Amino acid sequence: MRVLVIKTSTIGDVVNTLPALTDATQMIPGIRFDWLVEASLQEIPGWHYAVERVIPLETRKLSRNKMRNLLNSHWWRVKRQLREQDYFAVLDAEGLWINGWLSRYASGPSYGLDRESAREPAATRFYDHRIAIAKGQHAVERARQFFAKALGYDFPRAVANNGVTIARDDTVATGDAAYVMFFCGASWPTKRWPVFYWQLLAELAAKKGYRVLIPWRDEEEKQIALQVAEAGDHVELIPRTNYTDLAHQLGRSAGVVAVDTGLTHIAAALNTPCVSLYGPTDPGLSGAYGQNQVHLFANYNCSPCMKPDCEYQGPKVKNQLSVGQGQYVEPPCFSSLMPGYVFDVLQQQMDVKFSSPSKIPVESES
Repeated sequence: MRVLVIKTSTIGDVVNTLPALTDATQMIPGIRFDWLVEASLQEIPGWHYAVERVIPLETRKLSRNKMRNLLNSHWWRVKRQLREQDYFAVLDAEGLWINGWLSRYASGPSYGLDRESAREPAATRFYDHRIAIAKGQHAVERARQFFAKALGYDFPRAVANNGVTIARDDTVATGDAAYVMFFCGASWPTKRWPVFYWQLLAELAAKKGYRVLIPWRDEEEKQIALQVAEAGDHVELIPRTNYTDLAHQLGRSAGVVAVDTGLTHIAAALNTPCVSLYGPTDPGLSGAYGQNQVHLFANYNCSPCMKPDCEYQGPKVKNQLSVGQGQYVEPPCFSSLMPGYVFDVLQQQMDVKFSSPSKIPVESES
């Protein structure tokens, strides 16, 4: 039995769908999946043991104009791959217009969210079957419920298992090699913790004997990381790499501090101890989902605002700490998440996870 998953967009959307595949494999023996995904993310679906084929998509090369697509070689390759297999079901658990449109070219009945459930209601006109899934739930639970209804099995009450089998057999680095990782960059300015807080957090990590490694994905994130690295020689930027190599580095990391960004979901998928910082967004809907995850969210009346630009009109907050003293905290809601407290929470998580040296566990297929 073969099923096509269409989940094309972000790291978080892809990772949050993995537990639904695990549910399906436990409830339907022998089921296997193909996955249509944005080409830049094509490594990630393949980490799940039930995914046999990944079809890469470059959305920017597609057009809503059918005539333009007739001249598009990339579109013809994707279309051919979608039709190579007869699918028991074609699943879009995201409810995006482009996903619904693409589902029409796959060989098999398509299932998607109904108008009240979909992110983009216009997507529903493309599906053969429409399923209602209540909003206001975490994305992982919504995906699990959608798969259960679409594939016809009872929703399992067991704790979600992301099914990741990427090699994680490297011993966590200890002694002089021990390190923590900071994920400082985010697409929204309001999601970014102040740089001087990161610098102070790096100093606290150094006092405990940790190096700090910071990955970056674009020039803007690199500039943020370079500013954090001014905290000292114990902070270093990780050269740009693929997601699989980054996952191996995460597997050896003692812990992670992150803002609401895609890489946070990879840390969660690997069960790496992680403290995630939320200002404008709600972790209850799309926060890092997994073991050893702690969500710290801003204690402000306007938070979560779910807005990329801060519209706070109250008095500005000045930083009183030794690093960045006198600078305003932007966005102001993050003034309630102080570096000392964040590091204490991280240390507690690492102490629980790594009270004795051990191998990083690998999820079982059973």
